[in-house]
Amino acid sequence: MSEHSMSEPSPNLFNCSSFIQATGPFIKNVSSIWSLNESQLFDLISQALSPDDTFLTEPRKNVIRESLTDCLFSKRSYELAWWQQVTWTVLFTGMLFVAVTGNATVAWIVLAHRRMRTVTNYYLVNLSVADLLMALLNCSFNFFYMIFSNWPFGSLYCSVNNFVANVTVTASVFTLVAITVDRYTAIMRPLHHRMSRVRSWVIIALIWVLSCSLACPGVLFSNTMTIRYANGQSKTVCFVQWPDGRFPSSETEYVYNIIFLGVTYLIPVLLMGVCYFLMGRELWGSRSIGEQTSRQLDAIKSKRKVIRMFIVVVTIFAVCWLPYHAYYIIIFHRRELSRSAYVHHLYLLFYWLAMSNAMVNPLIYYWMNRKFRVYFRQAICHCFCLRPNYKHDLEVVTGVKRGGSVSNFNRSCRSGGHPQRGHSARKDHFETQEIRVKTLIVSATRTLQNGLAPIDTKPRQNGHSGHYLTNSDCDCHSHQELDKNGNDV
Repeated sequence: MSEHSMSEPSPNLFNCSSFIQATGPFIKNVSSIWSLNESQLFDLISQALSPDDTFLTEPRKNVIRESLTDCLFSKRSYELAWWQQVTWTVLFTGMLFVAVTGNATVAWIVLAHRRMRTVTNYYLVNLSVADLLMALLNCSFNFFYMIFSNWPFGSLYCSVNNFVANVTVTASVFTLVAITVDRYTAIMRPLHHRMSRVRSWVIIALIWVLSCSLACPGVLFSNTMTIRYANGQSKTVCFVQWPDGRFPSSETEYVYNIIFLGVTYLIPVLLMGVCYFLMGRELWGSRSIGEQTSRQLDAIKSKRKVIRMFIVVVTIFAVCWLPYHAYYIIIFHRRELSRSAYVHHLYLLFYWLAMSNAMVNPLIYYWMNRKFRVYFRQAICHCFCLRPNYKHDLEVVTGVKRGGSVSNFNRSCRSGGHPQRGHSARKDHFETQEIRVKTLIVSATRTLQNGLAPIDTKPRQNGHSGHYLTNSDCDCHSHQELDKNGNDV
């Protein structure tokens, strides 16, 4: 036996043999590999892969051959150039910042304001929670892993990360389906019993249970492995090790991806598309018999705005996630593409596009829903003390006309202070505003039902603070009290 054959196994050969052990356990004890020389190790691998050996099936042997070849000829870890790392870091950081702040603001808008707590808005909160979990617990860690090709977060969080990825995606799409069904019932069957808030919370809980069930493989088959390279560098990888191999060779993962694609993309998108088509035909295409009242026209106009917003949400969801789902299916059938030079950047692009869906939803709410837009501006006023002019928005949302000039309101937010600093003065101001709104409601009710003259709603003198209620009193806190009397989405 030659001197070369009696030499110790190289670190690269040891790494590859350890990796193949995870793919197909033809070596009972991985640590015993170091007691073998190269000739003995190659003999052991050859014997395990020989056609006469019946311990492994032929498909599994093919997976081992392919993985062993890729591993043995990988001399150094793949790393992005510094300028590429900077570019992707800027893109992912900006996307994560908008996704986290936007979805947290949506949750605050609904949960902190009583009049925003509707069934549809509860679903929007659930969608925001799913997007928040995706951004904080999955995307931020995956981004680091893909940029630096190293997983320093441990084996346990590798399982958590892969589990959260599938849970949040599934919860998001199931929530969109629930919103679609709720809107479909409200528009196509207006006399049908509306969904209660308790039932909506039960459905939300069921969504998370089904999502966790579909994401179980991420917990069961996730694994980590440390690889040492010829230049002395070592890195840890996090991957899903299926019983018959890993991506892109595992047929089990391919079947799972097909099921996941159908359950979380194809079927929901098709169902939502049909429902919104029928709702659109009902709202835009149907003609009612007789003349419609102004109240009926306003109701139809309001429903059109809501449906238009959700059509945009579903369309952008379909566009953002299609390339990511298609990537895994195409790579399985064209495995040579996984070894190309550009595939890493292509996957980063598809992944960023899919994750950006969490960033886009709050922007859609701000753009297409006036009530959300008012509360978003209120949050900005609180955080940065800017000077937005949303006096007109408040009048439309709350139905309350406000006296005073716009410049007084802007001056209040621009200075960073509030006209009434004391707790008692602020409390008295809120109580006076609430009485004023209730007076307006009583006045409108009496006018419509009994034909009585409306009650005088002129601002009355505030006995506690000693001045009339003008726009200068409308600090950022008073907006919340006024907005509680707005219309439901």
